[in-house]
Amino acid sequence: MTQKLAGKIALITGGSAGIGLATAQAFVAEGANVFITGRRQAELDAAVRLIGDNVVGVQGDVTKLDDLDRLIAEIKRSAGRLDVLFVNAGGGSFVPLAAVTEAHYAEIFDRNVKAVLFTVQKALPLLVEGASVILVGSISGTKATVGLSVYGAAKAAVRNFARSWLLELKERGIRVNIVSPGPTMTPAMADLAPTKEALPGLLAQMASLVPMGRMGQPSEIAHAAVFLASSDSSFVNGIELFVDGGLAQV
Repeated sequence: MTQKLAGKIALITGGSAGIGLATAQAFVAEGANVFITGRRQAELDAAVRLIGDNVVGVQGDVTKLDDLDRLIAEIKRSAGRLDVLFVNAGGGSFVPLAAVTEAHYAEIFDRNVKAVLFTVQKALPLLVEGASVILVGSISGTKATVGLSVYGAAKAAVRNFARSWLLELKERGIRVNIVSPGPTMTPAMADLAPTKEALPGLLAQMASLVPMGRMGQPSEIAHAAVFLASSDSSFVNGIELFVDGGLAQV
């Protein structure tokens, strides 16, 4: 069987766990050579070992422009180009409106807006004609959730990035799409629960909201990313592909 990403060079931010790790595994399985980033060296090293061949880990924080510069320089030195950019690093937490602080706002927008903007901007010189840029959104950018207003606003900004950037990059044939997961079983879920003991109840509540009656798996998001990265989606541009069991549609 022909590999869908054979010979492609891909960058996945936030690739040491969860959706990023699953996507890196899927990309490599489809023939890509993948660079992954992560803030914590030990987790990044573990991810590289798990993925195996055709992967390079570059430690760094994508909210820091110096780290992004170092990342792009490493890719330029060792690969010379990028065919696929999967902008995955991000995250949020439940904070009600009355408790939002300036620090919370800055953290959420740095991780989910600033980092996305400058990751794509700094990757532009390496993106080949016809490259695929995939931004990770969230159903929270479309569907209101109590306590996630700042995170939802940040992900709504990402949705607008895709619409604007596809017009700016059309002369280079670069496609820009979004994959928006619903509740997904990742390690980050533990950060959403107020206590360890509350986590099972929170996961059960999330699953009950999904029309399919369960949470998603990181591999299911990764399959959608492979589609958007490959020539199977050659005429797909500017979409928001919900991978959420139908939650955003009801």
